[in-house]
Amino acid sequence: MFFQIRAIVLWPRNPEFKPRRLLFDLGKVNVISGASRTGKSAVIPIIDYCLGSSTCSIPVNTIRKYCEWFGVVVATDQGDKLLARREPGAQRSTDDMFLMEADRITEVPLRIVKNTNADTVKRLLDDLAGLSKLDFTGGDDSAGFDGRPSFRDLAAFTFQPQNIVANPDVLFFKANTYEHREKLRKIFPYVLGAVTPALMAKQFELGRTRQELRRKERELKDAQQVSARWLADLMVKFSEAQELGLTSKLEQQPTRGQMIELLEEVVARTDLTLSVSTSTISDALRELSGLDTEEREVSRELTTLRHRLEEMNRMSSGVDQYEAAIGLQRGRLKLSSWLVAHTDGAADCPMCGSHTDSAKRKLEVLSARLQEVEAEAGVDKEVPAAFDRELQRVTAEVGQATERLRSVQIRKRALSGRSKEASERQFAAKKAERFVGNLESALDLHRSLGSDSDLIDEVARLRETVQRLEAELREQDVDSRKRRALLAVNTHAGRLLPFLDVENADDPISLEISDLTIKVRGAERDDYLSEIGSGSNWLSYHLAMLLALHQFYLAQPSSPVPGFMVLDQPSQVYFPKRVVTRPDEEVEEPLFRDEDIDAVRKAFEVMGQVVLKAEGKLQLIVLDHASRDVWGDIPGVVGLREWRDGVKLVPMKWLNEA
Repeated sequence: MFFQIRAIVLWPRNPEFKPRRLLFDLGKVNVISGASRTGKSAVIPIIDYCLGSSTCSIPVNTIRKYCEWFGVVVATDQGDKLLARREPGAQRSTDDMFLMEADRITEVPLRIVKNTNADTVKRLLDDLAGLSKLDFTGGDDSAGFDGRPSFRDLAAFTFQPQNIVANPDVLFFKANTYEHREKLRKIFPYVLGAVTPALMAKQFELGRTRQELRRKERELKDAQQVSARWLADLMVKFSEAQELGLTSKLEQQPTRGQMIELLEEVVARTDLTLSVSTSTISDALRELSGLDTEEREVSRELTTLRHRLEEMNRMSSGVDQYEAAIGLQRGRLKLSSWLVAHTDGAADCPMCGSHTDSAKRKLEVLSARLQEVEAEAGVDKEVPAAFDRELQRVTAEVGQATERLRSVQIRKRALSGRSKEASERQFAAKKAERFVGNLESALDLHRSLGSDSDLIDEVARLRETVQRLEAELREQDVDSRKRRALLAVNTHAGRLLPFLDVENADDPISLEISDLTIKVRGAERDDYLSEIGSGSNWLSYHLAMLLALHQFYLAQPSSPVPGFMVLDQPSQVYFPKRVVTRPDEEVEEPLFRDEDIDAVRKAFEVMGQVVLKAEGKLQLIVLDHASRDVWGDIPGVVGLREWRDGVKLVPMKWLNEA
């Protein structure tokens, strides 16, 4: 991934000053050399913060006190992008960010305001890196160690601060914390190219298909169990229908389809009472059968008559209610006739005696309305005599039908008591009716449960898909791809070690992903980095492995890892470090011995060679005490103005005028 730092920008809190810009060369080893307490160690936290870090690690006091915004200009395949983030104040961080994009950013705004947030910038960086939208569990919404790879995870390969660059226990940025270490272990196969986005998509599809297959297999198993019970129940229903005489007995055992067809015929029949009779039925049984038929007919007739009688009673009640309403209106309007009777020619209003047209008109309206109501009430509104005769007839017929029904029921009880056979046949008929009612609903259920052929076909299709995906994933052989990638990285590192200040430079080394450290394979034993002494060894192994990883990433068709790395104080192992100094005490510059200068120079020469070989695709930024005398004439290495004699990250005039 082409992603390099073109500039670092600081915006002062005092608007009278212009922003401070540090310009870097792309595809080179950029060295910021200077004395202690000049702000060199703030460069990594500034870049990290502007690239979406969850916390602000920029040193407090001077830098954060006099700077309002921090920014980086990055060069990408899609042009330059200025990413700036507000100083968080008392908070651990802030989401306030500023984003500017252009083909080439040569000038930056004098003052900026928030126009985006940290989450948006993180998504932009993820897209620039071409990272997969899927997580490592085959989904797209998991969190934690199995969450999708992000640009923030790749910071492990881009920063080597003072506490990491020569650390025997920690090889990668922030790998000293549990959560970062576990996530780095998870994404390593991905950044090595052993697990590709296409492969993750296949793993996701395989996981989803397996889950669907398990669900369908459970459904099929349940359906098959239901099918076995269904067939047994079907045979019981068919046998019971034969016992009740609803279907004839067959010489051979019928198939499932034949049983369903015969039972459906039973449901469709309407002569169930007759079907249970035989040619040898007794006279009493015939009479009882006839009484059953008569009882059903009388019941239907009685229901119809009762419904008609209820409707006629409601109509009669409605007529009475109408007459009462008319009478009420007429009583209320009687006042108008009394008022008309008490008017004379001298006055229009019977109440006050005044002459007003409105009073006269209103009195006329009331009088006219009374006449209409009285005329309507005078019309014969009584129900016609034919209605009363029909009501009496229907009432009489209801009584007659009730008596007929009661008579039939009395005869049935008497006949059933006299004839045991009739009683048994009557019970059989009722049983047959209940059986047919149950059979109809049972057949509907059996039809739905018995049709599982579509489910069988779907399970077979899913199994075939799972087998195909498993075969494709086996062909990818992630473990073999990972071993080959690590072999290439180890080979690159082994070629760089002889040019660095390290003991036993010919001993093969290997990157151990599970432990996130380096193993040195000696003639007699293998040693981890933490088991090897000397700071020069630790520095050399760090440089060799990190540079080897970037060489490997650049050789990949589309690696997501940014093409830059920042190293802070790689030469610190060659001079003693003053742990405690007084605020007013002058900090002495470290004195290098000749052999120390040679060792430091070797490190810069290796970095210069790697960068030149990358042909502009890799950029290194080195923050160090070593002056230009050590690295000044090395190919591929360039330097900014040295931070000495008052030259610092934050200009002195910001401090003096604030």
